[in-house]
Amino acid sequence: MYAVVSSGGKQYKVQKGEILRVEKISGDIGAPVSFDKVLMFSDGENVNIGQPVLENVSVNGHIVEQDKAKKIIVFKYKKRKRYRRTQGHRQQYTAVKIDNIAQNS
Repeated sequence: MYAVVSSGGKQYKVQKGEILRVEKISGDIGAPVSFDKVLMFSDGENVNIGQPVLENVSVNGHIVEQDKAKKIIVFKYKKRKRYRRTQGHRQQYTAVKIDNIAQNS
């Protein structure tokens, strides 16, 4: 059984027990999280595709970790002008453990 959910402008394929890294969601560690924008759901036999979302399916989990990703370096450079700018960025993310995928009839 799996589902495709939308969070933070991205789409993720999730299964029960999986740990998912999504864009930052506010909340403490252990706080429950519910993904209501379920785009697709499969129970192994049947596949349901939303137009655009499925109303009767929800994906529930809890927050495992709040952290920052590895640093990326942004470097601007203009030739022959002695112009160089270096800037670093660390994107915040939330790790969510998927507890269950519930289909409400």
